[in-house]
Amino acid sequence: MHRVRLGRLLLAGVLMISGCGEFESADQPEPSGTAGGWRTAGCEFSRAPEFIERGGFRMPVTPASLGAAMERIEQGGRLRFRDSFAGIEVDQQRVRAIVYRVPTVSTEFDDFIRETADSNCVVVRDAAHAVAELGDWHDRVVADLSFWTVRGVRIVTVGSRHDGAGLEIGTRDLAKAREEMHAHYGSDAPLIFVEQGPATPLTDAWVVMPEHDD
Repeated sequence: MHRVRLGRLLLAGVLMISGCGEFESADQPEPSGTAGGWRTAGCEFSRAPEFIERGGFRMPVTPASLGAAMERIEQGGRLRFRDSFAGIEVDQQRVRAIVYRVPTVSTEFDDFIRETADSNCVVVRDAAHAVAELGDWHDRVVADLSFWTVRGVRIVTVGSRHDGAGLEIGTRDLAKAREEMHAHYGSDAPLIFVEQGPATPLTDAWVVMPEHDD
């Protein structure tokens, strides 16, 4: 019997953060400078989070102004600054966006973020890999899927991490995939391996593999 293990959920490459427990405290300063990260002038002002009621539950939401700024930054990053832009996420509790980008000699992308943010708080953090590089790796691994199937490496999902950390490979054979894929692509390949059963991908860059019952 043939079945598709995972559905596909498109969230425009944005990770939602609804709580703040695992993030830095509000009074902890952000790094400054082009390399190491910085934040826009809008972060100097505190903002109360917005909420909606759904089914008896109170849920945080992204303010319209911040959402629009995030959309402009993501579109510009993917279309104009692919060699620097890595991804974006929203921290709804602290009413801010977080942009991940690879520092470059040019400040063009940083200047674009400042202009596009308007009065919103946008925190910029360094990333190891941009969408252009991870997109190339994504296409390469996807093109090799039949090769890995023949070798007995069961790949479930392939997707770029929104923080630019690498290309995430979801597999049911963690040790085997890590050993054989690093041997094939090189030890410096930006591959991150996770043990993957049924799951939902976060971005539109994910490929979900159908599986067959043996």
